[in-house]
Amino acid sequence: MSVIQVLQFAIDGTSAEQSAIAGNLANAETPGYRAEDVSFQASLAKALEHGGTATLSESPSTAPPATDGNNVSLITELVTAEATTLQYQALAKSLTAQFLLVQGAAGGRYT
Repeated sequence: MSVIQVLQFAIDGTSAEQSAIAGNLANAETPGYRAEDVSFQASLAKALEHGGTATLSESPSTAPPATDGNNVSLITELVTAEATTLQYQALAKSLTAQFLLVQGAAGGRYT
C-alpha cells in the first residue's frame, strides 16, 4: 500500500467511526438499541506489516446494557467522537501534505 492509500483507508475508517458514533448518539434513548462499533486499525496495521488488504468491520458493542436493553454510554460516545474528529483532521492534513509533495515532484508549485 502506498502512503496515500494508507491515509485514504484511515480517513474512510474514521469517517465510518463518526457515522457509527452519530447513530449511537441518536439512539441513546431508544430501548433495546445496541451500540455499533467500527474497527479498522488492527486490520490496517496487519496489512502494513504482512501485506494484503485492510478491511473495515462493524459489529455490535459488547458493552453491558442498561435496564431498558440500551447499551449506549453518552460519555464514551462523546469522548470517542472527539478523539475520532481529531484523528480525522490529522489524517486529512497528512493526506494534503502528500498531495503537495506529489504536485511538487511533478513540477507544480507548493502552496
